[in-house]
Amino acid sequence: MAATIVIAGVRSGVGKTTIATGVMGALTRRGNKVQPFKAGPDYIDPSYHQIACGVPSRNLDTWLCDHSTVLELFQRASAGRDVSVVEGVMGVFDGHSSLTEEGSTAQLAKLLGAPVILIADAAKVARSVAAEILGFQKFDPDLNVAGVILNGVGSDRHLEFCKPQIEATTGLPVLGYLPRKEEFIQPERHLGLIPTVEGTVAQNWYDDVINQVEATMDVDAILRLAQTAETPLASPGVYPEITLSPRATIAVAQDMAFNFYYQDSLDLLSAWGAEIASFSPLEDEKLPVGTGGIYLGGGFPELFASQLSDNKPMHHSIMEAVTNGVPVYAECGGLMYLGKSLTDLEGSTHPMIGVIPAESAMSQSRLTLGYREVESCSDNPVLQTGQRVRGHEFHWSTLAQQPEAEESVYKVIDQDNRPDGFRTSNVWASYVHIHLGSRPGLAARFVQTCAAV
Repeated sequence: MAATIVIAGVRSGVGKTTIATGVMGALTRRGNKVQPFKAGPDYIDPSYHQIACGVPSRNLDTWLCDHSTVLELFQRASAGRDVSVVEGVMGVFDGHSSLTEEGSTAQLAKLLGAPVILIADAAKVARSVAAEILGFQKFDPDLNVAGVILNGVGSDRHLEFCKPQIEATTGLPVLGYLPRKEEFIQPERHLGLIPTVEGTVAQNWYDDVINQVEATMDVDAILRLAQTAETPLASPGVYPEITLSPRATIAVAQDMAFNFYYQDSLDLLSAWGAEIASFSPLEDEKLPVGTGGIYLGGGFPELFASQLSDNKPMHHSIMEAVTNGVPVYAECGGLMYLGKSLTDLEGSTHPMIGVIPAESAMSQSRLTLGYREVESCSDNPVLQTGQRVRGHEFHWSTLAQQPEAEESVYKVIDQDNRPDGFRTSNVWASYVHIHLGSRPGLAARFVQTCAAV
């Protein structure tokens, strides 16, 4: 099993993605084969990891997936790699519940048997940072907090006020720091960092961050800590023991407008016999040849609404597929694209495909965010009627009208069974994002549904 380290934060916004990406890049520069991971349901941060490591980053979520599945996904991805680096989510103890560790970075680290490096923000404190770290260290004695990295250090003098007190108070080594530099801060927008697929993150940013990590962090010590991990072995559960031969072509929307997919969801489809055919609703005029199913993930269609609206040939191609009975499964941004119209951030309304009656509009003040447990209202490409699965929502858009129960995709169990999503005979579109490894059989059913067309 690969060496493993978890890089966690005391809270959101302390520089986890920047530091984790820098550590991944520094380890890769030294000739290590690094496998990146992200805790929780995040689609954007993994895109930063991939550029640093040269391989896709994987999501590990202890609430969405059974713990045995989390270990299976981890073991499969880390096989043949030298070291795995896991970036945490929010603060190290934050997750699904305010009272338990469910879905938290802490729970994941303990499941993986991996040491944790805690990132603390030193920008506006000195000696007091030691008290904060001590609290995190003592909060859960079962969590192996093995080291500290400081972000926002202003000077050598500032470091001298922080590092000795931390090490004396907690016994933890300060493994380095990131200085306070504006150029390390990546721009954000309404859903967080800007995905790297849009080309806004220049290579020199990676070079600068990695150079800084090598200059002010003890990368060798980080690797030695990672080598102390003791991760349990897992058995196949959601992946087949042998990859099946292709039996259905699933067209997956992948471009700047649509790029929110779990890598394991795509890999599971391939393993169960899907040929993944990527296409661009922005640039292409028709679906891939032989399309037997369509998967429209989330992303930022609101930023490309005019271009999506103007690409009428693709509208016609998707409408023709729908007419011919091709299964269409859509999440969040995919729902907005399949609807009648999308009103963007500037208030301009753009016609969309119109195969479902959804009219979406961007909200300046209403963020819908959180885990969801849903029950399928009909047989669909992922679930049978009455089956339940866990997922999550993350969107600023709202709908002009909510679906009626008889036309909805799901009942949201943990929100008084409210209806979510719109369905027709062969189109299922919802705001809920599903990890196809969240229960056995989901990917296999998706492929089988498409193969039967």
